[in-house]
Amino acid sequence: MSAQVPDAAEPMGPPLHAPGGPPANPPDFPQVMGHPKPLWMLFMSEFWERFAFYGIRWALVLYIVAQFYGGDASGEQPAGFIYGAYLALVYATAIFGGYVADRIIGYQRSILLGAIFMAAGLFMISMPDQNVFKLGLATIVVGNGLFKPNISTMVGKLYAPADERRDSGFTIFYMGINAGALIAPVLTGYLAEKVFGSEGTPAYKVVFIAAGVGMLISLVWFYFGRRQLKGIGLPPAGAEGMGRTWMTAIGGVLAIPLIYFLLTLGADTLQYILTALFIGLAVMLIIEGVRNGAVARDKVIAMFIIFAFNILFWMFFEQAGSSFTFLSDKIVDRDFGGWTWPNAWFQSVNSVAIIVFAPIMAWLWVRLGRANPSIPRKFGLGLIFNGLAFLLLMFALGSLVDPQSLKIPFWTLFAVYVIQSIGELCLSPIGLSMVTKLAPVRLVGLGMGGWFLSTAIGNNLSGIFAGHVSGEGGMNVQSALSGYTFGFWALVIPGVLLFLIAPLIQRLMHGVK
Repeated sequence: MSAQVPDAAEPMGPPLHAPGGPPANPPDFPQVMGHPKPLWMLFMSEFWERFAFYGIRWALVLYIVAQFYGGDASGEQPAGFIYGAYLALVYATAIFGGYVADRIIGYQRSILLGAIFMAAGLFMISMPDQNVFKLGLATIVVGNGLFKPNISTMVGKLYAPADERRDSGFTIFYMGINAGALIAPVLTGYLAEKVFGSEGTPAYKVVFIAAGVGMLISLVWFYFGRRQLKGIGLPPAGAEGMGRTWMTAIGGVLAIPLIYFLLTLGADTLQYILTALFIGLAVMLIIEGVRNGAVARDKVIAMFIIFAFNILFWMFFEQAGSSFTFLSDKIVDRDFGGWTWPNAWFQSVNSVAIIVFAPIMAWLWVRLGRANPSIPRKFGLGLIFNGLAFLLLMFALGSLVDPQSLKIPFWTLFAVYVIQSIGELCLSPIGLSMVTKLAPVRLVGLGMGGWFLSTAIGNNLSGIFAGHVSGEGGMNVQSALSGYTFGFWALVIPGVLLFLIAPLIQRLMHGVK
């Protein structure tokens, strides 16, 4: 999954509610390598959670086709739809996680409860029944909403607001995320294709079970390690008993059928629901902005312009777990003289690229000084780099297809993941920070909701787009070329437009950088 700083891939960042934030005077923690000791506990808890999340990413659409469509290529389109809807709901439910943690049960209990739900869901999807599979995905979604937006908040609470080590601490945490995302596909792919199955018949069940075990490790690690937190993240005053926790657990269980229903509605219907939520949220924020004066109004308008381009970015970036997986499986030459590059390993390329290029990009922005691109121009660069990845695919599918094998060279898809990662580094690290600066002070939580909803809409559209790339008969060279050509133009034209209108948006932002 994609990097969102401090997450490289799944929903992260500050709490999704205004009151959250670091305490003025955090406890006096023991220091390990120059940082509060609990940081390393949170690092490993997140490492294993990301291991679980990314461990299944490469296998989901392939499993759906193999298990529920008998391996027939006609299953690629519905697999893409389900994958996109699943990712969209992962982001959408994160909107509620911060509220539950801050107002109801505290961060620690929210994280523990989320880990239990996620582990249960991961074991459920290993069962070869389509309804149980979707219920398992719904359970993962509920758990992710409770876990993901809150563990990063805990990192922020380890430091005082003015502590100069905060950014460094989040960088360390972010590396844990990328390490989990890097190792998971390699290990689960090896288990599925070399130990318990073969390349032709991977043991997908083992992938999901291994991810479930990883989530249990995260749960146990945090359960015993939370004593180091010295009270940070405990329930609000008056809610120390277990009553609210049990009620939240019951609410999570009751939410599973609703998420299941949304997964079965179809990607198109889900898109209408997400769009309606987004429009309603936009109206509330714009009304609040108007009440607060012209400057606040302009900032909200600028924020929603950026959100619209954010939708486009993730719509095409998230082909990594859907259409790119089918492309790798069917059209990319992965043979290296008798050894075949595992399909799963492509999912690790993004993490490697992030680890390699993030320090370079950070240095570059500082080096540019006053010439450092504005927020809108960085978003524009993100779209353009994403588009260049699709341009490379256009070239490969149009000019580099081997006439005998009907496959494109390995290096092309590898390079696509790298180029997309550079685009991600232009865009994702500034998104959440931008929202905290542009949203009306009283409704920062709703602003965060807008960011996550825009990402959710983009992810759902990614599934719809992936379904069209495969078509009803499954992916082939021509369908891929047609779809990715559209992707190129749909990214580059808005990217250039955003780059050109950046001064106008910057004026609407009234000095926010």
